[in-house]
Amino acid sequence: MADALSLIPAAVLRNLADKLYEKRKNAALDIEGIVKQLATAGDHDKITAVINLLTTEFTYSPQANHRKGGLIGLAAATVGLTSEAAQHLEQIVPPVLNSFSDQDSRVRYYACEALYNIAKVVRGDFIIFFNQIFDALCKLSADSDANVQSAAHLLDRLVKDIVTESDQFSIEEFIPLLRERMNVLNPYVRQFLVGWITVLDSVPDIDMLGFLPDFLDGLFNMLSDSSHEIRQQADSALSEFLQEIKNSPSVDYGRMAEILVQRAGSPDEFTRLTAITWINEFVKLGGDQLVPYYADILGAILPCIADKEEKIRVVARETNEELRALKADPAEAFDVGAILSIARRQLSSELEATRIEALHWISTLLNKYRTEVLEFLNDIFDTLLKALSDPSDEVVLLVLDVHACIAKDPQHFRQLVVFLVHNFRVDNSLLEKRGALIIRRLCVLLNAERVYRELSTILEAESDLDFASIMVQALNLILLTSSELSEIRDLLKQSLVNPAGKDLYVSLYASWCHSPMAIISLCLLAQVGIHKLVLIITGSMFNSRTCALRHTNTYFYLKSVFVHNGLALFGLCAPFSVI
Repeated sequence: MADALSLIPAAVLRNLADKLYEKRKNAALDIEGIVKQLATAGDHDKITAVINLLTTEFTYSPQANHRKGGLIGLAAATVGLTSEAAQHLEQIVPPVLNSFSDQDSRVRYYACEALYNIAKVVRGDFIIFFNQIFDALCKLSADSDANVQSAAHLLDRLVKDIVTESDQFSIEEFIPLLRERMNVLNPYVRQFLVGWITVLDSVPDIDMLGFLPDFLDGLFNMLSDSSHEIRQQADSALSEFLQEIKNSPSVDYGRMAEILVQRAGSPDEFTRLTAITWINEFVKLGGDQLVPYYADILGAILPCIADKEEKIRVVARETNEELRALKADPAEAFDVGAILSIARRQLSSELEATRIEALHWISTLLNKYRTEVLEFLNDIFDTLLKALSDPSDEVVLLVLDVHACIAKDPQHFRQLVVFLVHNFRVDNSLLEKRGALIIRRLCVLLNAERVYRELSTILEAESDLDFASIMVQALNLILLTSSELSEIRDLLKQSLVNPAGKDLYVSLYASWCHSPMAIISLCLLAQVGIHKLVLIITGSMFNSRTCALRHTNTYFYLKSVFVHNGLALFGLCAPFSVI
């Protein structure tokens, strides 16, 4: 300190702390000259003493004018050092950076000015302080004082110039700081960050694309900013990166896919569109890298298929088709169970188009990976059954297609019909509103005779007689009227001459006995004569394992019909011991 005081005249030190800028400036010029002489003489110890004096007595002084003088003095000392300045930067730069957070806005302003002048002298040598400088500039970009902001912008432009021409800049050391700052909401800071991302990406020797996953989410976050300018800047940066991805042979699609999946569900329309556009490109470009992320990607696509914005719907549908067309091997990280889980969850969506596409996916998986899908059948079966109550007829028909595909195996066929009857039993409205649609469609998909035989077998043992009667009536009406069952009707009409027709007739009549109208309709359809009708029906009643009480309603109905024929009436009454 004593050496420094002897080197710098007292008048210069007084002027350096003066409240007038001109006096401080003149004092700084004097210091520049003193340091220049010392540098020429190679006396770096004395230079160090001068810098220490400026730091301890001025830049860290409680007096604002002293701090201002210290900053301009450090910049002047750097100018005096010229090419020798690099070896003193460890002393010069830290106190200037510390002044960026000074409570006095004028001090912050002079700190920007001082670092600007220092940077002009040392250029690339001060890159070692880049992270600290960037952090300081990031904060100053949102400074409450417009003059400080303006000074910070000038310094920022100079620092960008220096970085782009430097071969000492370390992107690896910078990225963690950038990632940390990307979630800041201040619009000035956001502009500052996008500006740096764009500049660094323009430097051929800096691989920003390789680190894109570290700040991609932050850029997407800016797409919903209230400032139109920030949205444009973020969109421009993202568009440039997407183009680079298309031209790049190797990109980390996986990490970015995770980000895009989240952003595809954004409440902001522009963000959703951008995310789904990126996903579309990724599906086309990503190949095997994306296999582990197929389920997550599908989970993002399906809701967008029904988006209120047409552009998003178009891109989502295209992406969905691209994804479905990809060939993937379950033995190579393709998770069929995860895809099924996503499709099952989307069956509960409020969006009809999404539910429809979810069913298409289940159907596609069944066709491509039937064995693997059936392993997860218990996870999706209940949901598929509930979907039969969907308000959309198109959804119900697709659900039936899926059920039919599953029911190609005998055990699954039986399970389907049992569950279907159970659902009709517990939900009367399902039978009333959708019963005919469901039964007719299953008859088309799974063979009408097979479906009716299975339903008859189940209903024959039904303990809820009221339900059994209602169910049989419904089946009988479908049998008599629907075009899908015309072949069964033709076969039943030949029951007296065709063994196959007789066998079908016999398989149905036991359960049809639950309904008086149904049993007589069946008999008439089979063209059974009145006497044979009595013998067949009463014989079946009498020999049935169920008690005659089960057929009481049928008995009274037939009695009212057969009362006009004594022989028929006698044949009917005998098995019931009512003669």
